Amino acid sequence: MTTERRGHRWIEHWDPEDDAFWASTGRRIARRNLWFSIFAEHVGFSVWTLWSVIVLFMGPAYGFSPADKFLLVSTPTLVGALMRLPYTFAVARFGGRNWTVVSALLLLVPTVLAAIVLEPGTSLGTFMVVAALGGVGGGNFASSMANINTFYPERAKGMALGLNAGGGNLGVAAIQLVGLAVIGTAGATAPRLVLFVYIPLIVLAAVCAWLFMDNIASVRSDTRAMREVVRDPHTWVMSILYIGTFGSFIGYGFAFGLVLQSQFGRTPLQAAAVTFLGPLLGSLSRPVGGWLSDRSGGGRVTLATFLGMAAATVVLILASGSNSLGLFTVAFILLFVLTGIGNGSTYRMIPAIFRAKAGTAIDGGAEATAELLRARRLSGALIGFAGAVGALGGLFINLAFRQSFTTSGSGVPAFVGFLAFYGVASVLTWAVYVRRTAAVPTSRGLALAGPAV
Repeated sequence: MTTERRGHRWIEHWDPEDDAFWASTGRRIARRNLWFSIFAEHVGFSVWTLWSVIVLFMGPAYGFSPADKFLLVSTPTLVGALMRLPYTFAVARFGGRNWTVVSALLLLVPTVLAAIVLEPGTSLGTFMVVAALGGVGGGNFASSMANINTFYPERAKGMALGLNAGGGNLGVAAIQLVGLAVIGTAGATAPRLVLFVYIPLIVLAAVCAWLFMDNIASVRSDTRAMREVVRDPHTWVMSILYIGTFGSFIGYGFAFGLVLQSQFGRTPLQAAAVTFLGPLLGSLSRPVGGWLSDRSGGGRVTLATFLGMAAATVVLILASGSNSLGLFTVAFILLFVLTGIGNGSTYRMIPAIFRAKAGTAIDGGAEATAELLRARRLSGALIGFAGAVGALGGLFINLAFRQSFTTSGSGVPAFVGFLAFYGVASVLTWAVYVRRTAAVPTSRGLALAGPAV
């Protein structure tokens, strides 16, 4: 029920695992919070990736080189990754509904400031400060996922978290579609129109969260689980894999349009006309990764994804060498689709790792309820940690492109580096989670290579 004892819209009793409570009360409240959480997170992702669109408007009058622009889009990527850990704990400290309101309103700061400074003659340093502030939008994913995780029972979390994550990821494609619409109608000299679209949406997200979302009083910060999980070797392996999947998704989302402009001489309109397709299809393919993992095993799906990403990168290198824009564009969009599948499969692997360990402990005589509860705690901590570390992959990608275009005038050296990383990630996935002799708990059919993942 909802009570006023701690303030507006605090729920004191919440037990989604109770079937009667879930059927009579819980499902309706959880769904309402899910949809408005998706909306706020979606807008947050759009603001986080705002500068991937703004740089398309920065013509010669701004005086910035391709390297300057890649540095500019790298800045919010870094800040967004760093914000994810504190945002994860903010839900327990302030309440999910309260923090959604605050985190949405914070998006006004970089958006309004961008509208003020966005004109030729503004220094690169000023733009970088404003872009850095846009990184707060990257933190919204962590707090939104942590909040929705508390509303749903274990049996329904997969779909709920998948919808929440996918809806947020679509914000990358949405802002690029808005940019395309502005360039197509008002031209490449009216970037403020993009901001004027999002300022009211930010206010609407905050108002909807205030009116329709709830706080759960029983949610507590679990810093002990975070301390425990960072000592687990699987944490670092999964973080590396998530750098390769989500890091690639967000990094390419920032960089795609710039690469088309810098390497193939595309105009802002020509670049914007295709850049939205990659993030759109990558967001839509994320649930497919989870579905395939349920059928074939998260380890196998992740391995196949990295091998596919390596193959697509080879095609990008060949297309760059032959100056084939059509082949390059198709391969890049395919790469986005594969990153989405990999996002779904790696997130699906995380709870399976700890369930497998719990199964082994239970087989050894440990108390089942305590072990399964510990598995859920550690899974949640790892999802937050891997999400923060994985987002740093976007920074590495844009810095690699910056160096590549600075030294060679082409993205090929960067693609060669990405190819090497995907090769390492493939070997790591195979060695730890796929090969039969891998040292991973496999009790009760929970092998990471098998259907339980």
